[in-house]
Amino acid sequence: MEIPATDSGSPFSSNTLAAQPSQLDQKAFMNLLVSQMKNQDPLSPVKNEDFVAQLATFSSLSELEDLNGNILAMITLNQSNAVLAHLTQGSALIGNQVNWTDPQTGEARQCTVDSVRIEDGLAILRIGGEDVPLASVDQILGDDTTTTSGDADGNNS
Repeated sequence: MEIPATDSGSPFSSNTLAAQPSQLDQKAFMNLLVSQMKNQDPLSPVKNEDFVAQLATFSSLSELEDLNGNILAMITLNQSNAVLAHLTQGSALIGNQVNWTDPQTGEARQCTVDSVRIEDGLAILRIGGEDVPLASVDQILGDDTTTTSGDADGNNS
């Protein structure tokens, strides 16, 4: 008896099997369930409870996959919102005098914020020609073009 060789076009070749998706969708599950019912042993049929349990398990799995997708989408949205919040906070400081602590030397410094950019999800301010993380800003002194004259109580003279 001669056994035919399998080629890449054969439905049972390893390349074709490797290309098949590993997850079952609802249609494939229902086809498997119907095949199981058609091919069961008539003298020892599968109980209805077993079929119901399989359907419930598949339904639960489907719902968990949907939930996982929603959670991943929510995480992505939260990350985007955090980046946007950092950019908004940093851009509000442009043109303002700020006190900041140099992260490398620990020295307190004061200068005007020139620009802001996002790097690795964090706002980096350009202050006096140096890159400073937004978290290093200790105090916002205000617009450096605004000068007010007045006494210590804020009364103008």
